[in-house]
Amino acid sequence: MNLSEPFIKRPVATCLLALSLLLAGALAYFNLQVAPLPQVDFPTISISANLSGASAETMATSVATPLERVLSQVPQITSMTSSSSLGTTQIVLQFDLARNIDGAAQDVESAIASAARSLPKSMTAQPSYHKVNPAQQTVMSLALTSKTRPLIELNRLADNFLAQKLSLVPGVGLVDFHGQQRPAVRIQIDPDRLAARGLTLADVRSIVGLSTISAPKGTISGTNSAVALNATDQLNDTTQFANLVVAYKNGAPIRLSDIGTAVNAAEDVHQAAAVQGEQAIIIDVHQQPGFNVVQTTQTIMANLPSMTTALPADTHVQVVGDRTQTITASVKDVQFTLLMSIALVVMVIFLFLRNVASTVISSITIPLSLLGTFALMYFLGYTLDNLSIMGLSIAVGFVVDDAIVVIENIARHREQGKSAMAAAIDGTREVSFTIMSMTISLIAVFIPILLMGGMVGRLFREFAITVSIAIIISGLVSLTVAPMLSSRLGKG
Repeated sequence: MNLSEPFIKRPVATCLLALSLLLAGALAYFNLQVAPLPQVDFPTISISANLSGASAETMATSVATPLERVLSQVPQITSMTSSSSLGTTQIVLQFDLARNIDGAAQDVESAIASAARSLPKSMTAQPSYHKVNPAQQTVMSLALTSKTRPLIELNRLADNFLAQKLSLVPGVGLVDFHGQQRPAVRIQIDPDRLAARGLTLADVRSIVGLSTISAPKGTISGTNSAVALNATDQLNDTTQFANLVVAYKNGAPIRLSDIGTAVNAAEDVHQAAAVQGEQAIIIDVHQQPGFNVVQTTQTIMANLPSMTTALPADTHVQVVGDRTQTITASVKDVQFTLLMSIALVVMVIFLFLRNVASTVISSITIPLSLLGTFALMYFLGYTLDNLSIMGLSIAVGFVVDDAIVVIENIARHREQGKSAMAAAIDGTREVSFTIMSMTISLIAVFIPILLMGGMVGRLFREFAITVSIAIIISGLVSLTVAPMLSSRLGKG
């Protein structure tokens, strides 16, 4: 039975099917997400631990080492990286791609709990962990600056106004800061005055910690009612800290102002950000997986003037980083390469066939195969990235082979005196098995790429599947649309 015969004898239905494939592909192309590389979610967990005042060496030996010892026992970890700095340790765990991230998070939580006995007792908070998605890359960076306002005030404006509005934009997954300056009260102790009164820094630290707390005070109960005491012992400004009694000597109180001063400053004075020499708060916008990064950035740029209307007039917001510019330029360059490949293939076909009708028929398989591939890419959730477009550029040379074989065999039957319809049916019947074997053999080349493991395998899997889809569609088009057009457009 000739599978191509029903398509050859029903040109209207075949043309409608081809037109439907073209429209579906064109619609999918304009809705495909744009990205530099295929989106691959790697199971990654980040653990953070803080110990105020500890040096990097202390953090590495007293905090990072006990955590690494227990975390190394968690199954299916492919890599573990640790970095320690002043008062902070960061450990990043990357798991096998087949590992469930939720199960890995439970194992990490259990490991942290078992390591608690080995950690320093002075840690005020246990290590925390959170799931990390490497696909949430920074797509845009904004800088909030002012020539009159302090950084603490800019930090409040960025956190309370700008960041909240950015988080509402579709496609924004995370908004974080660089050079963050949260308000705090810093106590500066004079060592000489402290020693003269027989006190130590540990004494002052413990008193300050115990004196500024917000703890429940209990209730006052009566016969018919009860009243909850809502008082707080939390200190809020420098005056309250300055009047704080840290000790008693010879019946006289020693206040904090006697041994030092309390000043309003930033919570962390060891980090800062600047734009062209001017101090600023940098706001990084990360993409949310499943959204078009270019469209998200364009939406932010369009809504940025309305987002900044609530900010004071003496503040300025500027875009200092836009990763979509390089993404768009890279994708456009590969798209130009794809169009150039199509033009070169069509030119070569015409030079060898020297027949306009045969060239048109064989060339039609290119847009049908590529647009059909776009439709399936959209269905599979793939992105329009450098690897997928590169795969389509390579597939351009493959998709016309089947059509040329069919057209050449139909032309041979025409030279024997057969009608266009008979030549198309007989010629296609003879090479149908050949077309199928050619298609399967070309797909078989990409099987090793499909079976590759690890990060490289995940990245190139989309490339291999994209090329394979284009080859399969070209084989189908060569056995349906190409012989139908040959029976109508050929010389008779």
